[in-house]
Formats: sequence, structure tokens, C-alpha cells
Amino acid sequence: MIPASGSYRLANARVHQSVTLGLAATFDSDGFALADITVADGKISSIAVQAASKLPAGAIDLAGRIVLPCFVDCHTHIDKGHIWPRKPNPDGSFMGALNATGADRVARWSAEDVARRMDFSLRSAYAHGTRALRTHIDSVAPQEEISWPVFETMREAWRGRIELQGACLLGIEGVRDKKWFDRLAKRVAAAKGVLGVVTYMVPDLEELLDHVFAQAIKHGLDLDFHADETDDIAAISLKKIAEAALWNGFEGNILVGHCCSLARQPDLEVLDTLDKVAKAGLAIVSLPMCNLYLQDRRADQTTPRWRGVTLLHEMKARGIPVAVASDNTRDPFHAYGDLDMLEVYRMATRVLHFDHPVGDWPQAVTATPAHVMRLDGFGTLAAGGDADFVLFKGRSWTELLSRPESDRIVVRAGRAIDRQLPDYAELDGLMVE
Repeated sequence: MIPASGSYRLANARVHQSVTLGLAATFDSDGFALADITVADGKISSIAVQAASKLPAGAIDLAGRIVLPCFVDCHTHIDKGHIWPRKPNPDGSFMGALNATGADRVARWSAEDVARRMDFSLRSAYAHGTRALRTHIDSVAPQEEISWPVFETMREAWRGRIELQGACLLGIEGVRDKKWFDRLAKRVAAAKGVLGVVTYMVPDLEELLDHVFAQAIKHGLDLDFHADETDDIAAISLKKIAEAALWNGFEGNILVGHCCSLARQPDLEVLDTLDKVAKAGLAIVSLPMCNLYLQDRRADQTTPRWRGVTLLHEMKARGIPVAVASDNTRDPFHAYGDLDMLEVYRMATRVLHFDHPVGDWPQAVTATPAHVMRLDGFGTLAAGGDADFVLFKGRSWTELLSRPESDRIVVRAGRAIDRQLPDYAELDGLMVE
């Protein structure tokens, strides 16, 4: 369908207002319009409403099939992905995930092991249509000395296919060893990474956050936090992060993930937190697939009673940038997933009600995370931009989000890629003692 060389024109492509720039068109109630997309030399040379009633000569008629920009996945853990077969979560709990992952990391995470699993994950994401991905990298000693060089090698190997970013990951208590943490921050800066920690309500949280911000300012790093991944209403580290950003005068980008407890807190507490998050300029990413798996799982096998997602609608109404992302894939924190951002968006639409109206929610997997990750030109369709997009069979949201779209066409630099997914059997050698 897509020529292997030369220029071409896609006629009657259904594009969405929220992720298509510069198109003068009348959009329907779902935000769609029909347009012709012309591609030449790996770029989109034009996007315009079809002027003539007849199909232009040589054009490829999409007959109203949806075209979206390639996805941007801003919160993943590909360094721990696919360890489930050798180290499953024994009970599906958060503590079960922490303990299983920690034991596997100590026993098995050599450079070769991490590299093979990361490459497998990236091949999956690429085949599904992801153009950029940020992964957290477990950085508790001595793992940081193993995984960061692997990340740097992987980033270079994948350059031009997936723009790969790395954020260090450790519990906030690890910052208490300031000399070690300062060395880690320097290592992250050398790798052009992002400084990240997991926050929870330790007695010295404010002091530790101040030191994290100080190191980010010193090295010119953006920040990425895991916060309040719990149903405990006393967990308010999101608010503490916003306050720390304000009193430290931090000017970089800050992305905060999870923030589950916010959905359980009293309204006055929620409003105070959201006001501070907006004022501090934080961006928030919710991880619906992983948090549905982990949150409110009960030892007595009773039914979970809440969704585990945060208040994205209320945040968005205050101008807070919001996104959704894949998070964990086939590891003790989430037994499933394939780094398919269409699956993430489908799940988010159902769980978080990204509909009635759809509005600009497609930006949550495209333009918004691209902006947070400082990736100009990613996550949108625009004349003069890169011809990186995904062609689907669905012609409406209900068609697109009702099937896996496993036969989608992923176009990179104007050419359809080979979408062959890696075989799980490739990892069998890593699953034996």
C-alpha cells in the first residue's frame, strides 16, 4: 500500500484536530476531518482538505481510515521487563512486586541480561508504532554501574528508530547517602538522562526532596518522580514535590507518575494539591494498566473497589499537562502488556473516560508526553514535519478502540516498516538457571 520509494499521496485520511497542525477544516463532533497527506523525502509535504471531488491521479485512497502520529511513551521500565517467567509476583501485591524484582535484580541482572530484555522491549514498541520512549533504570548500588552503560549503548543502537530517554530510579531514602546520590546524579548527567526517585511519606521527605532538586539544578537535569502509588490517603508526596519545586525555584521539566492516593483524599486536600501542582508547572502521567493490576488487590480475594488511577480530568481542567503510558511489561509489577500505546489509550479511554467528549485526549499519548520529554516535532502531524505516523483500519473511535488493530501500518520517514514482533522464545535462555 505504501510505496517503497518516491513520493505519494494518501487521500481521504481521517485525522484528528488535536494532533494535526495547520489544517483548515471543519472537524466533526469526534474531532475528525478528512484530509489528503502528501509525503516526499521522508517528510509530510502537505496536509490539506481534498479540493477536487474526484480522487487525485495516483493517490492511495484510505477511505476514511484513521491516521495518527507515532506514539510517545513517557513512563516505562524496560530494564526489568519480561522477567515474569523466571520471577513472578507471588500474590499480585505491591510488596510482592518489590520483593520479587529486588531478588531477581540481585541474582540475574547482568549487562547481557538487561541488554537482551531491553532490546526485546524496544522491538515490540517500535513494531506497535512508538517513536519515543522514556525508561526508568533501577539505580540502587551496584546496579547503576551495570545498567547505565547498557542504556547508553541501547540508545545509540536505536537512534533514528526510537528516541530513548533514561531516568534513574531509587527509593527516596537512598538520597540520605548524599555522597553516593551526588555521584549518581553526576552519572545521570553524563548520560544525558533524567534525575528520578520514588517518593513516599518518610519523616525527612522535605529535606531529601531539597537535595534532589539541588542536584537537578546543579547538573541542569529534568526530574521524574514516582509518587503515592498507594490507596493511603495520608500519602501526599505529590503535594510535597510541588511545594519543593516552588520554594527551590526549579525551572526544568518535572513529570510525576502514578499519584494514586489523590483519588482517595478529601476534596479540600485534593484542591490544595492541584492548585500547587498547577502553579509549580508539574506534568502528570497515569499508568492505568499497571495500577489496575496492583492497586486494591486484597489478600482475602475480594473484588477490588477502585481503579487505581489519578484525577486526570481535574488536572487537565487546571491546565496541568497529563499523559498516560505503558509502565511495566511482563514483570512482577504487571504481568501483562506489550508496550503497545494503542492498548494503553484504549484502556485509558475505558477506565478514565477519555470520551463524551474525546476532546484532545489523543494528545495524552502523543504531543503532551513529547513536550514533557522536550521532543520538538514529535506526536503531531504537520506539513514540513517527519512522515512518522500510523495507519489504522478503524474509521471512528468506536472502530479503532474495539479491536487490537494488529494489522496497522506503521510509517517511519515515509516508509512502512517491518512490523514483525519478537518471539518470546528468544528470551527462553534467560529464564533458566
